[in-house]
Amino acid sequence: MKPIGPIPEGFEALNGELAFGGVRVSEMEARAGRTPFFAYSKSLISQRIADLRASLPERIKVNYAIKANSYTPLLEFISGLVDGLDIASGGELEMLQDLGIDGRRVSFAGPGKRDAELEAAIAAGVTLNLESENEASRALAIAERIGKTPRLAVRVNPDFELKGSGMKMGGGAKPFGVDAERVPALIRRIVDAGCEWRGLHIFTGSQALSADAIIEAQANILALAHRLAREADITLPKLNMGGGFGIPYFHGDEPLDLDRVGEALSKHLQKLPDSLKSAELFVELGRYLVGEAGVYVTRIVDRKESHGQTYLVTDGGLHHQLAASGNFGTVVRRNYPVAIASRFDEEPTEEVNIVGCLCTPLDRLADKAFLPRAEVGDLVAVFCAGAYGASASPSAFLGQGPAAEVLI
Repeated sequence: MKPIGPIPEGFEALNGELAFGGVRVSEMEARAGRTPFFAYSKSLISQRIADLRASLPERIKVNYAIKANSYTPLLEFISGLVDGLDIASGGELEMLQDLGIDGRRVSFAGPGKRDAELEAAIAAGVTLNLESENEASRALAIAERIGKTPRLAVRVNPDFELKGSGMKMGGGAKPFGVDAERVPALIRRIVDAGCEWRGLHIFTGSQALSADAIIEAQANILALAHRLAREADITLPKLNMGGGFGIPYFHGDEPLDLDRVGEALSKHLQKLPDSLKSAELFVELGRYLVGEAGVYVTRIVDRKESHGQTYLVTDGGLHHQLAASGNFGTVVRRNYPVAIASRFDEEPTEEVNIVGCLCTPLDRLADKAFLPRAEVGDLVAVFCAGAYGASASPSAFLGQGPAAEVLI
């Protein structure tokens, strides 16, 4: 038997079914119109953002990284709860423009920005987090050609990383950002060119559950930002400190102690150097805001035995929930939190493997999980599906197509 991850808070049993916000999974299915589907909770997202603001110093602003979940109704909802939005492509910019979101609330990071993306961002007033000197040259040339003053920041590749990070985005050779020692010269070039100088973006990693690691990284980020500003002989209008706040996915994971992070950050803010005293300070979060507020629901279409093991075959799989299948950067496959959603209040009685409908042995949603007995027609729920589910899975694989999505 392999343990499953912890089910997030906010979910309950209602008339025997999985529910959140008083809505049962069968009602969610009716709204979605079919299985498989993703359901996201407005109330859980709102509560997470409220808790975040209560724990962090009042001065800290919050950006939502829309790559975590770009479902249009969710974007529209969350845009009213956060201070800004971070994008990583021209396609994501178009999503925000379709919703009428002011480009001046948006920042754009990511290596390999195409000229057309740079032009669209500059025209919309988006802050470009420059990833290289060459990207700066292209942005300046495009801005001159279209007669716009670009809003430019520099993304820094720091000489440290976020310890315990699930995905390291800084330290050593990286495709992301400008190596720290080259940043001051680029800052001076941007300012001397008459651009609207928008500060620094320092992102070190993601999915850290250790408060100590995040506290250390934030201290290092503030110190590095001050050093770079001093060397460039300039003050910072804005510092995006990145995020890295993780959520528990697997057995044994403990939630991040957000209060400790906020307390340590408050102490740092009390002694900021002059270069940072007037800067807008942001954290950039995606997974932490929406990850635990979503659930992926798929229906059992077959129950079979093979060499003494029971398989529950569903109509979903890795084409919608790549991360839960263990194929999104996981070295050792472990079980996400899962449940038999239509029998949510029943006690576990059997060990089962939950697999998807794809013709590949990689399509696994749970291995040797101890769950209530389930039959064909029952619904399976995979939790922690609000981030990097629909937005980061190969929905076109084998012609299966995307899952439905609903915001509850």
